[in-house]
Amino acid sequence: MNPFIAYEQFWLRFFDFRGRSSRAEFWFVVLINVLLSILFSVGARTSTLVGYLATIYALATTIPGLALTVRRLHDSDHRGWWVLISLVPILGALVLIYFEVLPSTPGPNRFGLPSRHVSVPDR
Repeated sequence: MNPFIAYEQFWLRFFDFRGRSSRAEFWFVVLINVLLSILFSVGARTSTLVGYLATIYALATTIPGLALTVRRLHDSDHRGWWVLISLVPILGALVLIYFEVLPSTPGPNRFGLPSRHVSVPDR
């Protein structure tokens, strides 16, 4: 999967907590969000406006990030509720990262077929 397609899917599937997202799709989005966070933090040192934009971006990515994580858990055949393990300090984050790096379940699993690209409908 192309990183830009993965990032596009991240926004197109904003509230989609069903289905699956591949390991590549998940980690490309994480990489892009980390790079954007670094750019925002560098820019925030020189401009208060950039700091506000960083906060807005962080808030805007909360729900789609949660949805992507749930879909990634589904892809490795785990229930989305496992995302709550991240509430346990340190150990919970490590368990969640372990689940996120697991390979995809080949073929269909109880959460559906492997991830697919969602197209934008014509208007």
